[in-house]
Formats: sequence, C-alpha cells, structure tokens
Amino acid sequence: MGKLYYILTLLAITSPFLSGQNVAITAEFDTTSIYIGDQVGYTVTLEQPNSLKLTLPQLKDTICDKVEILSGPFTDTSLLDGDRLRIISRYIVTSFDSGYYTSHPVYSELNDATGIRRFYSGYSRLEVTRVNVAPADTAASYYDVIEPYKAPVTVDEVIPWVLYALLAALVVYGIYKLIYFIAKRNLKKEDKEVIVPKEPAHIIAFRELDLLQEAQLWQKGEIKGYYTRLTEIVRQYLDNRYGISSMELTTGETLDALRKVGFKKDDNYAKLKRILDGSDLVKFAKHKPQNDEHGGYFVDTKKFVEDTMEKTVETVGPNNVQEVVVGNNKKSVVEQMKKEVKP
Repeated sequence: MGKLYYILTLLAITSPFLSGQNVAITAEFDTTSIYIGDQVGYTVTLEQPNSLKLTLPQLKDTICDKVEILSGPFTDTSLLDGDRLRIISRYIVTSFDSGYYTSHPVYSELNDATGIRRFYSGYSRLEVTRVNVAPADTAASYYDVIEPYKAPVTVDEVIPWVLYALLAALVVYGIYKLIYFIAKRNLKKEDKEVIVPKEPAHIIAFRELDLLQEAQLWQKGEIKGYYTRLTEIVRQYLDNRYGISSMELTTGETLDALRKVGFKKDDNYAKLKRILDGSDLVKFAKHKPQNDEHGGYFVDTKKFVEDTMEKTVETVGPNNVQEVVVGNNKKSVVEQMKKEVKP
C-alpha cells in the first residue's frame, strides 16, 4: 500500500511537467526582409492541451529595438484534434531604420500549485533595407536628378484655404446685401407687401391625409413608415390647432398638454389616445396590426380632425341661420336675421 501511494504521489507531481512537454510557442515575422517603412506581420502561435490555463502576454509599442508595433494583437483561437488548443496573436509592425533586428523571445506562463512556469519561443530575425534610387556605380554615366517626392496633402494644409474661401464668400455676400438694400431704399415706387393668409389647421391636415392615402404605404408593406407619417399629421394638427408642440412630446405628455388647454375627456379624446397609442405600438413595440386596422386608424384620424376643427361663421338655409363652432366646444348661436323689404 505504501508503494502504491508513493507512485500515485509521484505521478501527481510530475503530471504538470509531462503536460508541459505538449506546450509549443512560436513567434516569427511573416518575411525575413523588408524595405524601410514597409509593414509586415508578426505572429505569435501557442499550442497547448485544452486542460491547461496558459496566459499569452500582450506586446506593446515595440517587438524589439527599432521595430515598432502599428496595430494588434488580432487574436484567433481554434480547437485542434486530440483535445488541443491553438491561440494565434497577430501584430502589424514596421521599422524606419535599416539594419538587422532580432525579436525577443515571447513566453507564456502557467500558474498552478507547483508555482509559475514559463514556455519561451525562439528568436526571429528581420532585415530592413533601404531602397536603391541610383545605380551602384554612378561614375560611368550621368543620370537625371530624381524629382522631389510629393507628400500627400494634409488636413492642416487644407483648412486655411477653406477658411479663406468662406471669408471671401461672406465678403461677397455682404457686398451683395448692401447693394440690394441701397437699391431697394432708393426705389420710388413702394411695393406693397402681399400677406398670404395662413391656412387653417384642418385644411393642412386633410391635404396631408390625402397625400398619405395616395402613397399607399401600408399596402406596400411600409407599416412603420405609414404610422410614423400618420402621427406626424396628427401632431402637426394639434400644434396648428391648439398651439401644442407635440412633435417632441410623448403620447402621455401630449394628452396632458391637451387637457391643460381645455380639451375634455370625450369621444374625441379617446379617439386621439387610441390613434397615438396604436401608432406607438407599431413604431416602438414592432406590433403588426391587421389590414383592416390600418384603414381604421386612418378613418379615426380624419374623423378626429373633422370633429375638432375650427369652423368660421357659416350661413345656411334661406333664412340666414348662422352657427358658430369653436374647437370641440359647439356653441348654439342661432340668429334669425329678418330683413324688411319695403315695397
């Protein structure tokens, strides 16, 4: 029994070291030679048993002296056959000095009950060379001077020209406005201002509803667009009719504002609440009403405008009977205007 216990203890101690033999880490450049300023990939690959918890350090700033990291790491993990794991970290690097450079080894750490163990990669070399712009022997022949390299235009160089153009445009516009003002002031004939009367709120609403009906949005499958436009027409009508800027208000805030201006909780109020709540369900809760409901909301909207529109004094009948309707509060103001006709 004591011998068996000794063997099991020895296996428990040595098993992490045996597992460690299956850990492999490499770090190398995609190529061995580049020109100054070229970009090259630097790939770190770790293969390990899936049961081990290894950490792969993240490289920052440089791979080694004068080899700079431009971006990365871009990490990819895949499961191999035999319950093994492969972790790949890729960097994009460059160098602006010619010479031969050797990367530092990259290591992965395993921290367990036996302590911290590290698994190191090998070295990788990179040659950075200059571009030959002239033949090696220039004494035998004459060559044209190489033209200067044209650097790309930067934002800092463009911004001053844009500002100058805007300033010149403002000056020209100011001169134009000054000439226009002087010419208008010197006109002997005074132009009378044509005052265009503002259209009533219900006229605008009826026109927009007709355009919405002609567009046939819900028939084309544009359900959300249909209800968005329908609520915009209702809210624009409330703004023009009652002075409630409800475009930026929620449905609850719109109804509260409407009650503050004297709107009663009657059938029209319930109809408006049903229109706004139903549209909110479509726009924000992705509710899909039935086809007959689309037309019902349209009819309710049109009926709401008809019942609440502001009407002017109208003469009906042969006896000049007049009726005044203000908002949704109908006042019976019936007058019998009789005219005496003298023979």
